[in-house]
Amino acid sequence: MNSGFHRAVVLSLFGVVFSGQCCRLAAQQPHAALLAAIPAPAAMLPDAPEPQSDAKPAAQTGTITGTVMDVQEEIVPGATVVLESADLRRQMVANEEGQFEFKGLRPGSAYRISIQAAGFVNWKSPALELAAGQYKFVTGIELQLKGEQTSVTVYSSPTELATEQVKIAEQQRVFGIVPNFYVVYGPDAAPLTAKLKYKLAFKVATDPITFAGVLFMAGINQGARLPDYQLGSMGYGERVGAEAADGFSDIMLGGAILPALLHQDPRYYYQGTGTTRSRFWHAASYPFICKGDNGRRQVNYSTIGGDLGSSALSDLYYPRADRTGGMLAEDVAISTVERMASSLAQEFLLQRFTGRSKHTD
Repeated sequence: MNSGFHRAVVLSLFGVVFSGQCCRLAAQQPHAALLAAIPAPAAMLPDAPEPQSDAKPAAQTGTITGTVMDVQEEIVPGATVVLESADLRRQMVANEEGQFEFKGLRPGSAYRISIQAAGFVNWKSPALELAAGQYKFVTGIELQLKGEQTSVTVYSSPTELATEQVKIAEQQRVFGIVPNFYVVYGPDAAPLTAKLKYKLAFKVATDPITFAGVLFMAGINQGARLPDYQLGSMGYGERVGAEAADGFSDIMLGGAILPALLHQDPRYYYQGTGTTRSRFWHAASYPFICKGDNGRRQVNYSTIGGDLGSSALSDLYYPRADRTGGMLAEDVAISTVERMASSLAQEFLLQRFTGRSKHTD
């Protein structure tokens, strides 16, 4: 089984965590109209019929959201975002992740977004139409230092929104190198489909940096003789295989298979605000509490089950000396402590070193 030291090195080298959010749609409940009574003298007139109400249920409101970026696809925090229609004007400031969100918008109106930020040319969107209960994510927001034209894409379904957000997450790398795909920095990420969960897990498992980490950890294990394989090139090869199998099974079980079956979000949601105490407990509880695809907090069966399943599968290829129930429990406990430490690093440290590279697709 893996030692605590070997696991800690993996954590400090890669800082990649699984973590689990779902879109929220603003809705209104219909209000019944009051019925008015028409008074008349009872002796002179027959009973007047009560008037029928012409009120109709109020339509569900919609939401417009987006992320402000520059032409280099770097976020632009603090931009002034204005939403306007024929009878409405709202203004807000994009948060530190460049995100904005306007809720409670009536359907049927044409809305326009305008954005201003110091040092950039003002940006304006085309007319945006909202249907009842619709959640629109505006992309193509690229603030220009010069007057080039940009295009705007509007996504009107949670699946399209989640697909776009995963593309952005796949650019997240610590120091521009180490994958950091399983962290959500926005407040309202769309729920991942099963297909996207598998796609994200496979992306991490097959990343060249992940493979480099396997080779590095196999060398550490070779010196510590963990697992109890022989020494020499043959033993190193066996440790490379074991390390690769450990990582792949853990990523796929805890990041794709169980989250898809249990409808849980495997991503870590960066809090970033509030007291240090609240942020600490938010991060430390991640191995045990996650968000479901329904947006509710749940017991993190996916991560717990992924660690148990991965450790159990290792009995198929580990030496007999490492196949004991005690070492299985020790391995799961070490994995849990690793995840707590990694979540704390995500919350308080890695965000400032995580950048986005340009799209290559």
